[in-house]
Amino acid sequence: MYKRTGWIGTATALLGVALSVLVLWMVFFWVPTEANQGVIQRIFYMHVPAAWVAFMAFGIVAFASAVYLWLGDERADMAAVAAAEGGIIFTGIVLLTGPLWGKIAWGTYWTWEPRLTLTLLLFFIYVGYFMVRAATENPEKGKRFAAVVGIVGALDIPLIHVSVLWFRSLHPEPVVLKAEGPTLDPDMLTTLLTGFLAFTVLFVGVLMLRYGLERAERELNLRQVTG
Repeated sequence: MYKRTGWIGTATALLGVALSVLVLWMVFFWVPTEANQGVIQRIFYMHVPAAWVAFMAFGIVAFASAVYLWLGDERADMAAVAAAEGGIIFTGIVLLTGPLWGKIAWGTYWTWEPRLTLTLLLFFIYVGYFMVRAATENPEKGKRFAAVVGIVGALDIPLIHVSVLWFRSLHPEPVVLKAEGPTLDPDMLTTLLTGFLAFTVLFVGVLMLRYGLERAERELNLRQVTG
């Protein structure tokens, strides 16, 4: 079973890498240059899909954490840990690509506007998720405390999405998730959707591999304790 999961996870991750290479080719050689911002706008095709995957990952953390608190199923806790690590990585990509884009678009790498601040808060919440897990001498208590953090932290995700609508923000309003439909050029939309697919597939593959590793580590620790 573990070998099958490992092969599937590896194949999925490699497919995600291949799709990511395709996206990079589209970004540099295929998609047209945006008229107002120029070349720097091409970061958009990495920045937005990374944000989507980060939100999806932390949504998985919240769901798996709720299942763990309800049923006490170790598999749910392992899934939450694996997803949280992936979410932190992709949020890091968001926080790295955003300032690079902002320096050209806004004239500064960082400003404490709502969406940036809430995204940074999201990153630190899930760094705190791992700190809470290790903060108690009782591992089970640490898992439960971390599960609560994982659930509460996900409440920041919808706030990030609506912050550009509720508050004064330097970020533009959504151009894809709009009631009247996307307003992007068709080639730009195709590149963006390919980026969504690539990062999602890559994340799913890595999630499967990380879950398998977490399960193997726990079983090894259990054997050492009982042996």
